[in-house]
Amino acid sequence: MTLDQATIDRLAAAPVAPAKLLINGEWTEGEGEPMPVLSPIDGSRMTTLASASAGDVARACAAARAAFEDGRWRNMAPAARKAVLHRLADLIDRETLPLAVLGVRDNGTDIGMAVKAEPGSAAQTFRYYAEALDKVYGEIAPVQSNVLAMIHREPVGVVAAIVPWNFPLMIGAWKVAPALAMGNSVVLKPAETASLTLLRLAELALEAGVPPGVFNVVTGPGRVTGEALALSPDVDVLVFTGSGATGRRLLQYSAQSNLKRCYLELGGKSPNIVFADAPDLGAAAKAAAMAIFRNAGQVCVAGSRLLVEASVHDRFVAELAEAAKKMKVGNPLSLSTQIGAVNSLTQLEGNLGFVADAAREGGEIVIGGGRTLEETGGWYMDPTVVTNVQPQHRLYQQEVFGPVLAVTPFTDEAEALRLANATEFGLAAGVWTSNLSRAHRMVRGIRSGVVHVNTYGGADITVPLSGTKQSGNGADKSMHALDKYVDLKTAWIQL
Repeated sequence: MTLDQATIDRLAAAPVAPAKLLINGEWTEGEGEPMPVLSPIDGSRMTTLASASAGDVARACAAARAAFEDGRWRNMAPAARKAVLHRLADLIDRETLPLAVLGVRDNGTDIGMAVKAEPGSAAQTFRYYAEALDKVYGEIAPVQSNVLAMIHREPVGVVAAIVPWNFPLMIGAWKVAPALAMGNSVVLKPAETASLTLLRLAELALEAGVPPGVFNVVTGPGRVTGEALALSPDVDVLVFTGSGATGRRLLQYSAQSNLKRCYLELGGKSPNIVFADAPDLGAAAKAAAMAIFRNAGQVCVAGSRLLVEASVHDRFVAELAEAAKKMKVGNPLSLSTQIGAVNSLTQLEGNLGFVADAAREGGEIVIGGGRTLEETGGWYMDPTVVTNVQPQHRLYQQEVFGPVLAVTPFTDEAEALRLANATEFGLAAGVWTSNLSRAHRMVRGIRSGVVHVNTYGGADITVPLSGTKQSGNGADKSMHALDKYVDLKTAWIQL
């Protein structure tokens, strides 16, 4: 798609109607007080979101349960469900630029990234699982000759999906598409600061032919709407992407209610490891800058810890700083912007707090460290590089989710591996080396769900994204994601 600034500006000027809840195919007001939607671009009020009460959530979950039990979706022929999901993907493609612009106004991602990562990725995801749904078969087990033992795969029932604000359409599709493909009903809760594109997705789902009650959307604060969803006895599986603190609460709610299965992607503190024998240190420096600063660092797999072999540390940091200085921070709706807005003022203040703590703990701020473009009324931060960050420092151990890079030197491969694994997280990692044996050793030794070698951020719908340690459990993307949305049932038939 060729992006045109005039078209982007025209779409960005369009008013946004107050948003409602989608329950059982009907758009309805929430019982709670409507919430203002503030654009991170300039702090202006865009519209309002409905705030779902516990009662609203109960109605949405009951609608999803009724839709599942009467079989209006799960009993539909696989070819028919496939056709609906393909139509939904086509509708997303039709709305690519309006969806991308709406999302940028809502969460601050730069438009160049948003077009591909949001509607582009979502359409691809729905197509992938549309094609997958009729290729998941049962099994016949090799038991004694007078018994037929069959293993059936059945939809789990009602899936609750709670998704974050950084890439709502992409991550929402990762959860909604495979859940629907397997015949489940879904209740989706977007983040308060990035709900608008997922509400539009729900409209498109109805247009595509998803039956009423099969896909419901409730918006509202986590402490009310999210808690009610996690406590609902009508929910069989809960899938979530977000913070570890919230993930722990969701597990508690599961224990307090019906022991629903919880699959949690809880972020990371991913090491990007540069050895002196990297194929091209200059290219690695540019890639390292992109790995942390794109989308203002608001990426779960961001390479937020840079580990550099001591012999090239100073040179590499200098090159990385130069690459970062060339990245333009600005209005995310401008095609010339490379780093857009921070999602909220609360997030920006948290980012700045990490930098202040790093300085107090002995870190050296090489570039950045502060708020920028404050005169716009929006929430922007300079790309920030902090060196001399030690493993005990807060900046080393905790996820910032902002454009702040912690740099730590190492002397040999063993120390690099020890430093890489020295946090509670294990989501992603990067390794830069020309030594193939070393690359294999590092891939095996680093405890993370993804390890990039001589690149950073490569991904595809065909490969899973999953975490280790406190980065979570279960996989998004690929055929492996389907396992979360099916139950296994054995039929033991005496012949």
